[in-house]
Formats: sequence, C-alpha cells, structure tokens
Amino acid sequence: MTNSFPPLPLPNGISESYIQSHDLNYHILRAGNPTHPLIICLHGFPELAFSWRKIMPAIAAEGYHVIAYDQRGSGRTTGWDTRSFTSVDLNSTTLTRLVRDAVILINALGYKHVACVLGHDLGAVVASMCALMRPDLFNSAIIMSHPFKGAPVLPSNASNPHPPSPTPDIHSALAQLPSPRKHYKWYYSTASAAPELGAKSELPQFLRGYFHLKSADWCGNRPHPLSAWSASELQKMPHYYIMPLKSSMREVVLREMKREDISLVRGQMARWLNDEDLAVYVGEFERTGFQGMLNWYRVITNPQWMKDVELFSGRKIEVPLLFVGERERLGFVSGAWGAGCDA
Repeated sequence: MTNSFPPLPLPNGISESYIQSHDLNYHILRAGNPTHPLIICLHGFPELAFSWRKIMPAIAAEGYHVIAYDQRGSGRTTGWDTRSFTSVDLNSTTLTRLVRDAVILINALGYKHVACVLGHDLGAVVASMCALMRPDLFNSAIIMSHPFKGAPVLPSNASNPHPPSPTPDIHSALAQLPSPRKHYKWYYSTASAAPELGAKSELPQFLRGYFHLKSADWCGNRPHPLSAWSASELQKMPHYYIMPLKSSMREVVLREMKREDISLVRGQMARWLNDEDLAVYVGEFERTGFQGMLNWYRVITNPQWMKDVELFSGRKIEVPLLFVGERERLGFVSGAWGAGCDA
C-alpha cells in the first residue's frame, strides 16, 4: 500500500515503503539485502524512522537487513488512534501494544527471528520490552540513552507486618523548591503539552533548539550523576529536563536559545541535522501534531496503564543486551543498570 506523501531526502542505500497490516499501515525505511539477518530500529521522541538514516547504511554494510519504522503515534504510519487528549483510548498505546506493533511488522516482513532490536530514548523502552517479553523472537537488543530499569516489582510476602516505605511525592517537593520545578515526563502527560509544543509559527525554532540543547554541542550540558531521586538533587538538571513550574517546554527551549548564536548553532548542527533534514521533522510534526507520541508519556507515568507489564514481574532479560550511554550519565538511576538482566 502506498501513500501520497512526498519522498523523504534519504541517503543512498535507503528506500521507503509501506506495509499494511490488520492494524497499522506502517511507514518503513529499509537498507541492505532482505535475505540477510534482520535488525529493527525503534525511534524515540520527538523522532521518526528518519532519525536512523545515518546509521542504517553502516549497519547494512555489515551484512544485515535494517528496518526502521515510524512508531504508533508518529510520522507516516497510520491506523493509530488520532482522537483528542480526552477521547483517545490509551489502551492503544501501552507498552505491550507497542511490542505487539513490532511483532506484527516482523511477521509481515516474513521473518521468524530478529538478530537485534535497536532503540533510542523512548524507543529504548520499547526495545527493552521486546527483549523481555519475546526472547524467542528478538535474539539481542541495543538500547541508547534510556537504561532498562527492570520489570515491575509486585508486592511479596503479604503477611509481612511492616509495610513498605511510601514513595516520596517528588512532584510536590519539586513544586515547593525556592525556584519551583516540574519533571518533563509528567509535563508531557498533560493536556496542554501538545498544543504548546505544536505552535506552528515557532515549530522550526523549537525543534532546532530542542535537538541542540540535548546534544553534545550545547555548552550548558554538564552531565554528572545525582546522589538521590530528590527535589534538591533533581533541580541541578537542565531546565529541559526539570522544568520551571510555570513554563512550557517550548518556552524553556526558546528562552535558552535566545542566549545562543544561531549561525554558530546551525553550523554545528549541519554535521548531523542540516536545514533540509530539520525541515522533515518540522513537516511531519506540523502535520501530525505531538499528541500521538505524548500519549506514550501518559502511559508510562500512570500506573493504571502499566498494569499489563506486571505480567512480566520477576522476569529478567535473557538475551544479550548492550546499553550505550554518555561518558558521564546525566541524572539519577536507582540500583544497578543490569539488575533487570541475567548475568
């Protein structure tokens, strides 16, 4: 099945096409020989299958068939629930549903096994779940930027007279700081986030700034580990992560970018995101809006929508898993990163 979208500006060796399933019409990018072992690439937010364009040819050259697809809620993939914030069925965006999307596509491609599933950002969350839930299908996983924190832990020993310590209300604590703050994941879960991000008159500036501020090019990034999941520690993180309480993400980004030399920023970004490539992101999110992928944050920040993953409580990832992170981690990670994996 084809669509009427204009072709993407893709490097040599990458083609795009559509695969209609009984659920989604997947927009996919592919590189390499279809007879070679399959590698699946899962993007994060605010990203697209297009985000893998510089990596796919290099992987294909190593003897793999590489597929990246616009995940549910993004890009040119269609068939997902496009209803408003108040009307959308979040059951359609749970983690098990996102893993199911990958499984359906793999079968539609005619494969019985995936040599490796790669995930970045929110895509790393889905890739981890693919490895956890279907080790028979996914032979290995590589996750970038977002470590695997393990399967959910269910209460044990119901006869224990000592209840577990209550989880600190981190959001109230952040809001009570002298300079009140909030966590970006919970902001992304609000009804106001999508329209604030999607203001069309400022979308190019916002996306350029968002990608720049999260890159190694921005001198304001000084990564270091935090000692605890506490408001006093979290407030040390950049404003795009722990945001001023009364600001939108668009306001945070544009405020920081006012301090930047835009011509210098454009020159730095040309190495990895030139103006033509940036225009792809602008065009796609201008057309789809942001709510489709922001629904992912509504799921992962609300225990009600994470109950399906409790089915895998106590399970560990059994297949080889590689985490690719920064030289110095920005933020706080509870426990050992490998706690959710078999040795």
